[in-house]
Amino acid sequence: MPPDSTTANDQTMSVPATALQPGSVNANKLAKRLRRLTGQAIADYRMIEDGDRVMVCLSGGKDSYTLLDMLLHLQAKAPVSFELRAVNLDQKQPGFPEHVLPAYLDDTGVDYEILEQDTYSVVTDKVPEGRTMCGLCSRLRRGILYRYARENGFTKIALGHHRDDIVETLFLNMFFGGRMAAMPPKLKSDDGANVVIRPLAYCTERDIGKWAALQEYPIIPCNLCGSQDNLQRQVIKSMLADWERTAPGRTEQIFRSMTRIAPSQLADTDLFDFAGLRPDPD
Repeated sequence: MPPDSTTANDQTMSVPATALQPGSVNANKLAKRLRRLTGQAIADYRMIEDGDRVMVCLSGGKDSYTLLDMLLHLQAKAPVSFELRAVNLDQKQPGFPEHVLPAYLDDTGVDYEILEQDTYSVVTDKVPEGRTMCGLCSRLRRGILYRYARENGFTKIALGHHRDDIVETLFLNMFFGGRMAAMPPKLKSDDGANVVIRPLAYCTERDIGKWAALQEYPIIPCNLCGSQDNLQRQVIKSMLADWERTAPGRTEQIFRSMTRIAPSQLADTDLFDFAGLRPDPD
């Protein structure tokens, strides 16, 4: 079962990101919490094993920067040996600052590669004006990265989705797709060729935001779809934020419930043999 990452005695939760100073008590608590939760998620789902080659998908957002940071720390401390390579896909969006990530990664000293493919033109050509571009954009990006991972012998693909992303996806699928599904911390791709891991699955977006501000990551905004209004995910995010204000800890409880599924208490006939239910013989 995942830990409660929003415990009442955790003082850092009430400290705004701007109030954190490098080396302060609260900053150290934040670092320890993120590293502990990342390590626990990796252990619970056996995300990384000895000899793995892990491709870390780096978008330039706060989540992927934090993911890379946590994995680099784990690589230095973990009892198992594994390789890391940061990979960014330059989708040729107008105004994309191509120099930012290479400069950051050069300073970090991590192995990396920048892939270049013009998916921006494809998306803007195929999606009617006013429609959400996220779906097609993510499918194209995923296909390119999956293929790169296969061709270069990576055993795991690490993505920066966190606990809040997972809970939001659950409600997105329920409200707009009519099914109960989210983002598992670990999954095998449909073609069976890739294993995707989400080491930040136990971490909150709030903590990640604080960490990103503290580290002063050079954040690259997504101007293709991130600026679009009325996205369904934003509606869900707002709903969960309202719930969290009225009932602190509710998002954590929802996430924990996803780890304690009772198929016989739902209604999916593929998961439980309702038709075959009979009373026990006397």
